[in-house]
Amino acid sequence: MLTLNINGKATQVDAEPDTPLLWVLRDHLQLTGTKFGCGAGLCGACTVHLDGQPVRSCATPLSAAAGKKIVTIEGVGHGRVGKAVQEAWQRLDVVQCGYCQSGQIMSAVALLEKNRKPSDADIDGAMEGNICRCGTYVRIRAGIHEAAKSLA
Repeated sequence: MLTLNINGKATQVDAEPDTPLLWVLRDHLQLTGTKFGCGAGLCGACTVHLDGQPVRSCATPLSAAAGKKIVTIEGVGHGRVGKAVQEAWQRLDVVQCGYCQSGQIMSAVALLEKNRKPSDADIDGAMEGNICRCGTYVRIRAGIHEAAKSLA
């Protein structure tokens, strides 16, 4: 039994230490907002925060998450930056199919937590590796700029 801090709550999990965090979140805890994309940490759909850093949960073993603060898409909106990003996404209608967007939002929040005035180059660097098959990259960038303005 491991105790994880997920979205501010201590949660007991009975899973093998090498189980990917993604499957613990989705299958054991029914936190299904974090999506499975590639399973190799390449697409970003499964992005969550570990101690404020964006990580690919499909490639993060449960043992690496123990003792750290885990934030998922279900909890990111409780913070000021997460709420600003989610509101900007809605205002600008960023989403097309939406499958990748929880990972996109998690990466955008991590960027804005560190840099409240990102340039396009800063955004492109922070979002690199978050793939959107619908090609909403221009709207994602606009959403990040919109969220940054609302946080100023």
